[in-house]
Amino acid sequence: MLQELSIKNFAIIDELTISIEEGLTVLTGETGAGKSIIIDAVHLLVGGRGSSEFVRHGEKKAEIEGLFTLEDENHPCYKKAAEFGIDVEEGMIVLRRDISSQGKSVCRINGKLVTIAILRELGSTLIDIHGQHEHQELMNETLHLTLLDQFASKELKSSLLNYKEVFKEFETVQSRLRKYNENEQEMAHRLDLIQFQLSEIEKAALVPGEDEALLEEKNKLMNFERLFDSLQNCYTSIQGEGRGLDWAGLAMSHIEGAAGVDDKYNGLMETISNSYYLLEEAAGSVRAELDALEFEPDRLNIIESRLNEINTLKRKYGNSIEEVLEYSAQIEEEIETVSNKDTLIHDLEKRLKSLEKDLYLEAEQLSGIRKKAAKRLTARIHEQLKELYMDKTTFEVRFIQEPSETQPFKYRKDGADQIEFYISTNPGEPLKPLSKVASGGELSRVMLALKTIFSKHQGITSIIFDEVDTGVSGRVAQSIAEKIYQVSINSQVMCISHLPQVAAMADSHLYIAKKSAGGRTSTSVTSLNQEEKIREIGRMISGVEITDLTREHAKELLGLAESIKSK
Repeated sequence: MLQELSIKNFAIIDELTISIEEGLTVLTGETGAGKSIIIDAVHLLVGGRGSSEFVRHGEKKAEIEGLFTLEDENHPCYKKAAEFGIDVEEGMIVLRRDISSQGKSVCRINGKLVTIAILRELGSTLIDIHGQHEHQELMNETLHLTLLDQFASKELKSSLLNYKEVFKEFETVQSRLRKYNENEQEMAHRLDLIQFQLSEIEKAALVPGEDEALLEEKNKLMNFERLFDSLQNCYTSIQGEGRGLDWAGLAMSHIEGAAGVDDKYNGLMETISNSYYLLEEAAGSVRAELDALEFEPDRLNIIESRLNEINTLKRKYGNSIEEVLEYSAQIEEEIETVSNKDTLIHDLEKRLKSLEKDLYLEAEQLSGIRKKAAKRLTARIHEQLKELYMDKTTFEVRFIQEPSETQPFKYRKDGADQIEFYISTNPGEPLKPLSKVASGGELSRVMLALKTIFSKHQGITSIIFDEVDTGVSGRVAQSIAEKIYQVSINSQVMCISHLPQVAAMADSHLYIAKKSAGGRTSTSVTSLNQEEKIREIGRMISGVEITDLTREHAKELLGLAESIKSK
């Protein structure tokens, strides 16, 4: 849920911090006080379109920041955050957006700079904003199938998973078949190219690690003189008259004399004797190395030539001999595939037909589950509409496209069905797409009926209703108030309202006021206590003058609200 909202230098808001509780929070106040401006700020916070006009006059930038907490470990926000490399610690998400006076935006999620597109995509999992004429998700026909699937998620889960597995293989085979049916001339050119490349690599007869061994040998040949001198000097230092070995032998002779007098020198004698023989053995090894050294100027040229050949292949086909050989294996397989293209195409076409049959059966089963769910959803929506005094309204989940053996259709990642919500608000009128419902009041009630059902399934952290109760009164207003409260049971709800019935249902009531000081206008927010709620609801009932009667009416509304909420 949205726990805290901070707004600075935004429109007529100087600086504002709002703590928002669980359940239903209602924002009320005089027209023009800044209620909708707060919602505009939230809209921008989750990726809405920004403008320099939002920056308070005379300021360099507007700043908006919101703290969200996620109680559900499976909340879709976690998946989105992981997708964009954003860390979420202790279930907390901080969104921030700064808009400069030049209109430029800087967006951050948990301190990480992101694009507006990423902010919008992640923000859509946290907040759903509904205005009087703003259809959003429920009014977008392309998302109606997703909403139906969310409603029937338990029954649909296994069947949808099976369909998706078959569809994935179907797409893979279809893609391969499309590739092999490409332009023949292009395929022929490709075959000529990879055959030449394979011949070039095979002719080189590369050996893994060969370049490293050649570089080592090259290094030795280029430093031959230095190596020879070092070994020669080492040998003459050990072997020769008056050299190391002679002195070691003399030391051994002397210690043997001492050991002959006293046994305690036996250990020392053994150590010196071993050193002598080890030195003698080392001199022999150095001599052998000297004898084996042979300078071959032609060999250096051969190595240089071979390294050039290897480097040329590495520039073309990989960063190492191993990568070049791996590429060779790949194109060899491709040559085999292209050379036997006709056979492969035949096999793929056969496999595609088999998969298409499986896909049809999976899609048909999926469609059957959806049709049953659509009937249940229709019944539920009619119940909700009846409670909103729209009992003459007809709602229908219309299947525009569904699986058929006789009629060709397009398979999609979520099935073959294509649906749209249709509605008729007046008896005798034909059903029309939901998005074409004209009346603002009717549209608000339809949206609330849908939202009451879908809020349990969508997993949205917070929902904002911006004056969706405009144009209604009396018993309809009371019914709308109750529906908004029902939605708040499953999701945190913020609602701007001019209806006292809605305000009475609030778990927390925020009063938005506008004041002027020093020639500037600013907005303030006050959390109302019980007595202040009575006074504000009384104002909403009667206007400016609050009488004893309106106070009693306000108390009655609050009492009725508590009674409804307790049920």
